[in-house]
Formats: sequence, structure tokens, C-alpha cells
Amino acid sequence: MVVQEPVSEHVLAEVLGHPLPEVVATLRTLALEYTAQGRGFDLREVAGGWRFYSRPEHAAAVERFVLDGQQSRLTQAALETLAVVAYRQPVSRGRIAAVRGVNCDGVMRTLLARGLVEEYGVEYETQATLYRTTEYFLERMGLRSLDELPELAPFLPEIEALEAEGGASPELLPTRAAYPLARSGDTGRDTGAVHTDPDDGETTTED
Repeated sequence: MVVQEPVSEHVLAEVLGHPLPEVVATLRTLALEYTAQGRGFDLREVAGGWRFYSRPEHAAAVERFVLDGQQSRLTQAALETLAVVAYRQPVSRGRIAAVRGVNCDGVMRTLLARGLVEEYGVEYETQATLYRTTEYFLERMGLRSLDELPELAPFLPEIEALEAEGGASPELLPTRAAYPLARSGDTGRDTGAVHTDPDDGETTTED
């Protein structure tokens, strides 16, 4: 009830003075009991730990209480940028801009301010800052690890269709199959002319 982030099984075992297997079994039993009893809260395993959450069916009431009618949602541009970071991390701003075809500086500042992404060293050759998602991102997404991110390949158009339409080149698509999550060596190079898109305030790049 008092933690600000998911607490790990190891920490709980240490604090309670009980064997780790016993703590793990108890957590899973409690989670099942709360679901079976229809409790208003849920005990979930996310981001490498456990934490209480309100159940989805009570989301409307919780939102009214917590947000008082005010909601702050990520824009489409922010969601797209966050997806690129999640699937290509660690990744530089230059690489993100190359994948999306627009400048992402403003969107990245928003994601950093919200704690969804963080700096993760620099790219060796270009010294460009690299970024990755945070534990808070996993928590908000309800994931235990990045391995639980869904594969993108089934949702992408065929490569032949993209090439026929003159779309983005295959190497720029953020697929997990082509680019592992732990990929390093992304560069921060930006190429081409820069233009401002009056519709969303972003800038596009052309080769």
C-alpha cells in the first residue's frame, strides 16, 4: 500500500523474513484470490515487482476522483516516438527522426519529462546521446520486461508493397526481428533538408 513503484519478491522476502519461494507462492495466491472475490483492486506483477492497481472496470470512477475530469494524454506523435524508442533502444534522436521522418526534439522532451524514457550513455562514433525506456514505462504498459512487447511484423505491410508505393525503406522500420532491443551502435546522424510541417509543428527530412 505504501510503495511508489513495484516492489520485488526479493525485497519482500528480506523484509518479511520468509523464504523467497514462500513469498512468491503467497503473492500469486493473493492475486488469484482478489480476482476470484471480485475485489476493487488487483495485485499485479509488473516491471520486475508487485503492486496494487485498481481494476479496469472501476477506471471511470477512479479517473473522476484522481483527475477531477482532467486527462493528460500523449499525442499521436509522442506515441509513435515512444514506440520507436521501445523497439529500437538504445537509440539516438537522429535515428528516431530517420525512422519517423520528422524532427522529434520537442516530443522527446515531453517523454523525458513524463519519465517514460531516459538517457542511456552515448553512441561511440558520433557521441550522440542514446535513449531507452524506463521502469515507469513498463509499469504504465503493464509489462514485466521488454520481452513482452508484441511483435510488430504481423502488423506491418509487406516490404514489396512499401517499395512499390515508394514508402519508407525496410531498414528504417522499427521491427524487433530486424533490430534487437539491446541493439547498440545507432547513430545520431541527420541527413537531408529540413522542412516544417504546419499541421503538427514537426519537421520532416528529405534525402
